[in-house]
Amino acid sequence: MVFDAGAAGMSSPASASPPPPGTNPLRVILTRGFARQVITGRWFTVFASLLIMAASGATYIFSTYSGTLKSSLGYDQRTLNTVSFFKDLGANLGVFSGLINEVTPPWVVLAMGAAMNLFGYLMVYLAVSGRTAKPPLWLVCLYIFAGANSQSFANTGALVTCVKNFPESRGVVLGILKGFVGLSGAVYTQLYLAFYGGDDPESLILLIAWLPAAVSVVFVHTIRYMPYPRRRRGGGESQETSSDPFFCFLYLSIALACFLLVMIVVQRQVTFSRPAYGLAATPLLILLLMPLGVVVKQEYKIFRERQLDAALLAASPPPTITVAAADHVQLSSNHKTEHPLPPPPPPATTPATSTSSSTSCLGKLGGCVKTMFHPPARGEDHTILQALVSIDMLVLFIATICGVGGTLTAIDNMGQIGQSLGYPSKSINTFVSLISIWNYAGRVTAGYASEAVLARYRFPRTLLLTLVLLLACAGHLLIAFGVPGSLYAASVLIGFCFGAQWPLVFAVISEVFGLKYYSTLYNFGGMASPVGSYILNVRVAGRLYDAQAARQGGSVVVGVGGKHDRVCLGVECFKRSFLIITAATVLGALVSLVLVWRTWRFYKGDIYAKFREGSGGAATGEGEGEVDGRLPVGQPRRVGAEEEAAAVNGWKGG
Repeated sequence: MVFDAGAAGMSSPASASPPPPGTNPLRVILTRGFARQVITGRWFTVFASLLIMAASGATYIFSTYSGTLKSSLGYDQRTLNTVSFFKDLGANLGVFSGLINEVTPPWVVLAMGAAMNLFGYLMVYLAVSGRTAKPPLWLVCLYIFAGANSQSFANTGALVTCVKNFPESRGVVLGILKGFVGLSGAVYTQLYLAFYGGDDPESLILLIAWLPAAVSVVFVHTIRYMPYPRRRRGGGESQETSSDPFFCFLYLSIALACFLLVMIVVQRQVTFSRPAYGLAATPLLILLLMPLGVVVKQEYKIFRERQLDAALLAASPPPTITVAAADHVQLSSNHKTEHPLPPPPPPATTPATSTSSSTSCLGKLGGCVKTMFHPPARGEDHTILQALVSIDMLVLFIATICGVGGTLTAIDNMGQIGQSLGYPSKSINTFVSLISIWNYAGRVTAGYASEAVLARYRFPRTLLLTLVLLLACAGHLLIAFGVPGSLYAASVLIGFCFGAQWPLVFAVISEVFGLKYYSTLYNFGGMASPVGSYILNVRVAGRLYDAQAARQGGSVVVGVGGKHDRVCLGVECFKRSFLIITAATVLGALVSLVLVWRTWRFYKGDIYAKFREGSGGAATGEGEGEVDGRLPVGQPRRVGAEEEAAAVNGWKGG
């Protein structure tokens, strides 16, 4: 049997014969084969994920339509906070989507999320608009839970897929994708003004019912896992996994954020007509679609790179391997004979088969429990149970409860906080809208900066998480003491810190516990948010606000049936709440220092060594990568500078 090592893997449209010198790139880009390469490529998955993320952050604009929900259904502040809790619970209870994603392709998860989003928010819209009878509280909580839970399906289907497709850039991937989620609130606001004019907040609920579902359905078949091409030690970076496009995505996202910032400020000062709102939304849509140009450019580089590999392969054919026998391999081109392969190890002896099937099941259960408390080294793939019972996960979970719970409480109550401190309604609307911008800034800063300092200085992400928690305390204290004019700075700090925590938490989970079961572990980490929100928002902030409002005796008649909605005015409304939240956040920072101490040596090493040649471990955490030190069959090899120069001198057009 004769096997040609170069026969496989070079039959794609992108690896055809090199074009003649002077070929116009447009002639390549406009071909059907190149279009197929773009749509099925790794980078189009990133583009599709960016749009899905930009449409999956409806939970962050709850404060925009919460007033309508409160007045239409006749809720008091504590009841509204209960609805908000179920919104947060749905958005972060993604264990089910994670488990489903472990056994199904990502498109199944995305399709399920689209259906849940449409059902949940559409039912909330029908209830608020009076098109159905007023539902009981538990049913409203169920509706908003289903709609918000679709966000976890979108995150699992798109974000987890991208992290596994780019494991050496996971901080950057998490930062940019989570950044687009942070911008989604401002994006929704602009689209709502363009489509519905901004006079009917109920229409905003309708928008967040159909738009995310539509985007997920359009891109549902473009999100999928791809084997990670392991690069050689000291070799060049493949265009297929280069980090350069992520910086282009970053620059485009900054332009998008600046545009949204300008529009928010201008629209608060100038009255726009409905056509003007529609005209202002046009640049927004262009900026959202511009990453597609980055994808096309990168795929063209991949096209040229594959042609270069093909030219080098044609100039220096690979050796032909002749298999003479099962235990003998001859390398014909070098006229060398390998040593006979050692015989496979004998199968492990098994105990007598006289034990019953029930005893065997008990033995497997005992073995599972035994391995659960004997996890592998940090950075290796943990099982779900090994990760959940580890001290590292427990410490990270507690720190996230304290940090995210406090900042999310401030975000959800920002409108009521501004009202109680006497800010004008226009100012309240401005800094509530700008929270999305600061949320975005925190996410991309934490993602890109943590990746940079980790690569250059081996600076642990866990220590950055501690610093972010301490910074959030400053924002909480500004709210607690009601310093005049300080709510603007407080909204910036809280929005930034809330956004910065998520890329750090999710990157730490992927690095410490591996990527094999990341779909489930990622969603388990997110469950800290509703726990913290329930404790600090419902049990602390909501209860203390209503108690202070009752003590003041102030109320206004709103809502159906003339129900009284108590309104609290003054610094005391949220002072005790945010002093408690500040103390909880300091506790979270101290707890996170335990994780810093436990992972210090791990982060001082090379945590991405497994993705380079010569190291064990799977490339994606699921078994892809080299076999016995060789690249997988069909995987283009990276070339050195001398080989590349020789090839280019051989054919100038390639």
